[in-house]
Amino acid sequence: MKQSDYTITSLPKDVAVKIASCLEEPDLYSLACCSRDCRELFGSDYLWEPLFKERWPHLYEAALEDPDFKGWRRFYMKQHEKMRDQAASVVKFLKQCSQFESLEVTDYLRAIECLKSMQFGFKDVQMLLFKPKMNVLLNLVGLHFCLDCLQVPALQVVEALQSSKISNRQVCVKWYRGRLFHRMQDEYRSRCVSLEDLVTAKEKEVLWVLGRELLRAKIFILS
Repeated sequence: MKQSDYTITSLPKDVAVKIASCLEEPDLYSLACCSRDCRELFGSDYLWEPLFKERWPHLYEAALEDPDFKGWRRFYMKQHEKMRDQAASVVKFLKQCSQFESLEVTDYLRAIECLKSMQFGFKDVQMLLFKPKMNVLLNLVGLHFCLDCLQVPALQVVEALQSSKISNRQVCVKWYRGRLFHRMQDEYRSRCVSLEDLVTAKEKEVLWVLGRELLRAKIFILS
């Protein structure tokens, strides 16, 4: 056999599956579309069932009972497309609220509640909101949702930010302290922080402010 004839499908099946199990979902999906042999290997339930269960554990039992179930790969992609459409609705909502220059904390918290009602998981946030090309306000919403609603450990969130290359992106948060209708000029506060610093103990106060609607906080994008 020529060197150019060696492919992953020519390997023993157990070895090929072991290699395939190390790949990310987009790579598996693309490879499964290459040929009939690749579809059999990279589109197998053996690979896609654990991926579905890991990403949406709360939907696993319902998927087993779905009358339209036709394999885990197809079901995974159907659910992914649904989550992608829902993420797009959050993007649209924030655009309407902020034009992506600044954002009131009331709208910020409403976006987080949207993710909660949509039953987003940590993997959904990583794949759909932790993108370098996406507006940093969306990165921030996903970050806060992971910490506050999903209770993802801070170290895992930091690792996700770093792997997505967005950990150093910054926002500026401005807020007022003291009584809502009797505030003085010296009660005004402003802090510029990176996404990674918000997750760590360095900026606990800012993250606390972002969870308090009555403080009238506002988030600005740094140019």
